[in-house]
Amino acid sequence: MKQKILTCTVPCYNSSAYMRKCIESLLAGGEDMEIIVVNDGSADDTLAIAREYEAAYPSIVRVVDKQNGGHGSGVNAGLARAAGLYFKVVDSDDWLDEDSLRIFLSTLKAHLDGGRAADLYITDFVYDKVCEGKSFRRSFRRNFPRTELFGWDDVGTFRFSSLLMMHSLVYRTEVLRKCRLVLPEHTFYVDNIYLYKPLPYTEKLCYLELPLYHYLIGREDQSVSHSNITKRYLQQIRVMKELVSAYSYEEIMAMPKGLRKYMKHVLGVIMVLTVMFTTAGKDNIPARVDAMDGLWEFIRARDKKLFRFLSRRTYPALVYFLPFRLQGLTTELGYRFFRERIKCS
Repeated sequence: MKQKILTCTVPCYNSSAYMRKCIESLLAGGEDMEIIVVNDGSADDTLAIAREYEAAYPSIVRVVDKQNGGHGSGVNAGLARAAGLYFKVVDSDDWLDEDSLRIFLSTLKAHLDGGRAADLYITDFVYDKVCEGKSFRRSFRRNFPRTELFGWDDVGTFRFSSLLMMHSLVYRTEVLRKCRLVLPEHTFYVDNIYLYKPLPYTEKLCYLELPLYHYLIGREDQSVSHSNITKRYLQQIRVMKELVSAYSYEEIMAMPKGLRKYMKHVLGVIMVLTVMFTTAGKDNIPARVDAMDGLWEFIRARDKKLFRFLSRRTYPALVYFLPFRLQGLTTELGYRFFRERIKCS
């Protein structure tokens, strides 16, 4: 059997209304692709639609039918079965640009044939804002050189809330397995772990200025809607604990300079988001105060140097000493500013 170049895993939960668009876009990659559709305990026609594609494209589409475990569980199931040299997650309400996918696969095959393939490929992605009927392209041209391959010390500065996102990443499958990536089940926002934990296992990077991924934003039921992020603050706290536990401050400081700088940036940004998730909610304030205090104490007990970094020397330090209510107001204003520039929810 021909070696698959790229595995795309599509975690699905009650996705029957929109998953066809996603799968059709992936089929544009032809036989170089492996598409693993994971039915995560759906109650609608998701499984039937997935089986339909599996029957029509048996050499490309595989279906995993499992009990509900959440988005991270779907990613885990796909990664465990992936046969492709590279791995990408595509959410069932998103899709890939077909022309960009063909260019990406052609480039990737040329790199493999020439023995110069990267551990991590980074591409642009497009926010499709359903609430406004507009699109916004997230480009990384200011962050990465456009040479064929480069290392972490060639990476430019990421400012403020700017981060690599799951939508922009294509890892070598071996990298994800080597770092033993297993995402928590029944937990939202695990993409923050996916964009952080594997990075120290990557040395060769490549940035392709392609609008490969289309990220649909603005549906009321999405995990990133404002009502959901403030309601699910305990899940974000769990994710932040996973990040803190992945690497100690001393381990981060021993990494190459460019990687060290970016890893610290990610921790600062995600901690700010965690503060916002927790403090911006207006219900059950005593429990939120306890949860936020508990997170800071968890970090202090686990890694005092990392605690000092987060509370004194990075973005969370801007609100660390403020009263709980002012922390919420400050981070809420920041959320609204960036929502207007990028997203709507």
